[in-house]
Amino acid sequence: MTPPKISFEFFPPQSLEASFRLWDTVQVLAPLGPRFVSVTYGAGGTTRDLTRDAVATLHKSSGLNVAAHLTCVNASREETLAIARDYAEAGVTEIVALRGDPPKGSGQFVPHPEGFGSSVELIGALAAMGRFDIRVGAYPDIHPEASSAGADVEWLKAKLDAGATEALTQFFFEAETFFRFRDACDKAGIDASRITPGILPIENWKGARNFARRCGTHIPTWLEAAFETAQRDNREDLLSVAVCTELCSDLIDGGVDTLHFYTLNRPDLTRDVCHALGVTPNAELRNVA
Repeated sequence: MTPPKISFEFFPPQSLEASFRLWDTVQVLAPLGPRFVSVTYGAGGTTRDLTRDAVATLHKSSGLNVAAHLTCVNASREETLAIARDYAEAGVTEIVALRGDPPKGSGQFVPHPEGFGSSVELIGALAAMGRFDIRVGAYPDIHPEASSAGADVEWLKAKLDAGATEALTQFFFEAETFFRFRDACDKAGIDASRITPGILPIENWKGARNFARRCGTHIPTWLEAAFETAQRDNREDLLSVAVCTELCSDLIDGGVDTLHFYTLNRPDLTRDVCHALGVTPNAELRNVA
């Protein structure tokens, strides 16, 4: 099996302890040679400044190709594009462009009066600047606000047509979920090679299950039962690595050659899965980290 190309998602730190954890995560994972690493926004744009600081620090200090998340939430068009211009001036030319989640407890997304009304509008504006490689989100399971699976595919096509170069999917638990989505995209005229599966190594089953329910990810009955047993036997990490490795292997067997890992700033499971897939540390990158 040819090892896949990989990338990682990080959270911006919100405390001194979290800053150390982020840097520890980078040191563990950077030697694996990711294509890029991305830094998220919080719901409602609550970590906008933290994201900007984390992106700038990683870009200067890590030797990694860093992608900044940018959303439409709680900001005018000019404020959003000013952030993008700052990134470009700093040498950060990778953007993950998202509509963004509304602030917690506020219900559905409501555009800023002077802001972008959708991710497609944001992508078009970023593409017009001609300075960025733009990635977007995709949803193998139906997005909670989508009317149907077909609507998700149509919206992804609109984002790619607006100027995005690659889609990173929401996490899922079974390879068949991704393959069904990929087939639907292919029928809609979307190049399947532009869709990268998002992978969540399960650090904590209760948290992962709750997150899956909020974002509409299907939870297989067998997986629920397996983690209930693993928790009783204190073997949750072993199960997590095994399940995630098998998922990734099934994807690779099905023609996937790129994977994007949601690390939650806890690198050990992601590292172990990558090692199991044949992604091993590069000596030069190990020295950089």
